[in-house]
Amino acid sequence: TKFIVTAEEHSVIGGLGSAVSEFLSETHPTLVKKVGIYDVFGQSGKAEELLEKYELTATKLISVIKETLK
Repeated sequence: TKFIVTAEEHSVIGGLGSAVSEFLSETHPTLVKKVGIYDVFGQSGKAEELLEKYELTATKLISVIKETLK
């Protein structure tokens, strides 16, 4: 595959994207784009508002995929 996109509703540090990257780096080097929360303190609020605030939306995923395909 040309690349993999992971999405997670928490920090990308030590998350799913990191685990996928670690595995692939040793077996099949592949570009991994991680969508998640980048090194900021989390906040409380309504789920939909937090997903928007941290750009954890379908729109963001589509944007990352389109940008990576260029």
